[in-house]
Amino acid sequence: MPRKLFCQISPFTYNLSVKKCRLLRKISDALTFKNIAKTRSDKILPQLIYRHSSLIRRKLGNVRMDLQENKAVNLSIAAPKVNKILIRPGEVFSFWNLVGFPSEKAGYKPGLSISDGKAGESVAGGMCQFTNLIHWMVLHSPLTIVEHHHHDGIDMFPDFNRQVPFGTGTSIFYNYLDYRFKNETSVTFQLITYTTDKYLCGELRAEQSLDFSYHIFTENEGFIKEEDGIFRIGQVYRKVVDKKTGNILDTELIRNNHARVMYEIEL
Repeated sequence: MPRKLFCQISPFTYNLSVKKCRLLRKISDALTFKNIAKTRSDKILPQLIYRHSSLIRRKLGNVRMDLQENKAVNLSIAAPKVNKILIRPGEVFSFWNLVGFPSEKAGYKPGLSISDGKAGESVAGGMCQFTNLIHWMVLHSPLTIVEHHHHDGIDMFPDFNRQVPFGTGTSIFYNYLDYRFKNETSVTFQLITYTTDKYLCGELRAEQSLDFSYHIFTENEGFIKEEDGIFRIGQVYRKVVDKKTGNILDTELIRNNHARVMYEIEL
């Protein structure tokens, strides 16, 4: 049997490890993280770069629907904390620096969470849907992703009304698993985020139009059976297109999926 990590010994050692990681992230940010995006503007920037909405209450295997209802509450609390934020040239967007610690005291409820490849529940669970939305919009822009974590190597639930390619999701955990991107352009961007009764909605806007458009596509998607289980495979690409000429300027592999399927499936 492999030796347990310190954080796996008991709930006490796990909580101690979490506190240590959070403290180290705070110290690191204090020393090195200077150009954080923190300015909001009620003036909406004129150019729409990309718009997306995602269904809040989705059927996910045997996950209790009350956790989906709680997620709706969590997202409604978090969305205004990001809404209308400007990301100026040279600035870095940090999800957790804007949203803050998602506690019960702040109104967050238990929602679905994933840890060690297993579904569970925790306060503010389901918030990764928010960073999923932001990440999908950022992929359609020249903004540079500087921190991005995956639910690596697992396919937890069968598809239900999937809108974006598998493998383009995010994994977050306050505060040391963050989602961050940097504006290395000369253009100011803005995020608009809000919830409706059914959807989490977002817009990525800019102060001027861009010369290029960005398109995400997949190839070789499918399921294969291996000695130790069934895996979901496929590649996710992004191409950059010159708006004036229509020429493809670059095609980049952004994700090579090989994820163990955690639900029953017949091949």
